[in-house]
Amino acid sequence: MKFWQVDAFTNQPFQGNPAAIFILEEPISDEIMQNIAVEMNLSETAFILQRPDQNPLLRWFTPMVEIDLCGHATLASAHTYLTAICPEREDVTFDTKFVGPLKVSKAKNTRSPYTYTMDFPLRPGEPVSLSDIPAFVLDALTPQKPVEAYLSRDLMLVYDDEDIVRAMNPDFNALMDYKKYIIVTAKSLNPNYDFISRFFCADDGITEDPVTGSAHCTSAPYWATQLQENHLIAYQASSRGGQLTLDVGDERLAITGEAVTLLEGKLICAI
Repeated sequence: MKFWQVDAFTNQPFQGNPAAIFILEEPISDEIMQNIAVEMNLSETAFILQRPDQNPLLRWFTPMVEIDLCGHATLASAHTYLTAICPEREDVTFDTKFVGPLKVSKAKNTRSPYTYTMDFPLRPGEPVSLSDIPAFVLDALTPQKPVEAYLSRDLMLVYDDEDIVRAMNPDFNALMDYKKYIIVTAKSLNPNYDFISRFFCADDGITEDPVTGSAHCTSAPYWATQLQENHLIAYQASSRGGQLTLDVGDERLAITGEAVTLLEGKLICAI
């Protein structure tokens, strides 16, 4: 099987979020896909199954589980598909197991030819009382308390100061006992960005995800309402960092970002 490793939400190698992309000509078992994801040891490994007269099927695996939606690995998959597999095409629609078709298009009039726009579902969170969040979760993140909390697939905690988010040094051993992913976010002090975030997933094999497209399905509608602006520029403030351009619609979210291929190879062992 051919595979590529792509850094997503960046145009520089060793930044953004890396994903491994495997191209499958025939189906393989879920067990093998999970084993490969463990071996790659990245936040996500994506598998694109080529299917005659059908959209390719895209699935994403962390080192621990198959995940329902992944932004950076979708961006990396589209980059791979539209450069290495079908470079003559302007877009690709992936079928998925959990969220239906996802269309990704080459972005027009951009500085980089490797810029893509993904059509994703919105996942606005429901308000949650801070008293309903286990105290050990908040304490494991920072002594400062958030001002708001929302729950979708992920728990989103909103802080009133960007510096609190940037300075977090979580106790990941404590967070292992909390099974939900955690978004921490704040309004940006940098005029180049509208808001910043980080994403913690202690129970998922990778403690902090560098740049998380799917998390913005929850954070983007929140900040669109707060800032009264549907076109947003977001920065994920991990050590690698990454930028996302977000256009919030009524039910869908357009996520635009860049990608760069870092590695290309083959899985050669018998499986």
